[in-house]
Amino acid sequence: MVRALRATRLAAHLLRGLATVALIYPLVGDARRLALKQRWSRRLLDILGIRLDAALGGVAPGSLIVANHISWVDVFVINAARPVAFVAKADVRQWPLVGWLAARTDTVFLRRGSRGHAKIVNAEIDALLNAGKDVAIFPEGTTTNGSCLLGFHGALLQPAVETGRPVQPLALAYETPDGRRSLAPAYVGDTSLGQCLATMLGERSIVARLRPTPPLTTPGRERRELARAAHDAIALSLGLPPASSRPERSVGLPAALPSGAAPTGSPSPAPAD
Repeated sequence: MVRALRATRLAAHLLRGLATVALIYPLVGDARRLALKQRWSRRLLDILGIRLDAALGGVAPGSLIVANHISWVDVFVINAARPVAFVAKADVRQWPLVGWLAARTDTVFLRRGSRGHAKIVNAEIDALLNAGKDVAIFPEGTTTNGSCLLGFHGALLQPAVETGRPVQPLALAYETPDGRRSLAPAYVGDTSLGQCLATMLGERSIVARLRPTPPLTTPGRERRELARAAHDAIALSLGLPPASSRPERSVGLPAALPSGAAPTGSPSPAPAD
């Protein structure tokens, strides 16, 4: 009964978000859009039974936020705490409805494996950072269940190096109310979006914890060094092994979906209400 009620509320909330992006976004400025996105994301977490535990007040505006990646809901958790622009793989733009919403809610799209397009995307991120807007990336390139931390791509940290803006590591974890790791939000392997959502709707309560580590200054540093430092800072915060000796992988694309996942599991930012 509780699961069915939550599912009904979720469907209505998604429709409100769609209407808001279509009808209200074109009439308001950036500050209002960010506020709407944050409010919509907070209501979504409430519907899903997720309690947000975050303290991001000290994060400097115009930061490149680097976070570990567990679930499709990560985007909304971060937006609920601090609305930001996200980087997503380019094919998300072609997904029905989802691509349309993503394009209108501060998503920067990157074609996988295209160095030329990566330069264009980096220029877009440069512009956002220089305008004092936060940009978030998931540099693992895929999701985990939260029990480990994969190596970080470094390519998308280049805009922070070029602009001199800080890199802000952000440790994300999902827990039960008594402090144990919750696997309910994990969107990994062969798990479908529907299965993941059903599992989350069946949980009484989930706590999403966001913990920033000290920001990393970028002048005079290379992206590989920053990627390793961000990785180790997040690993330390989560109590996971560091991996400073791991080599940087070649493609800097944060993907929000496991390989082969259905397109309904979008990594795009939330619509607003």
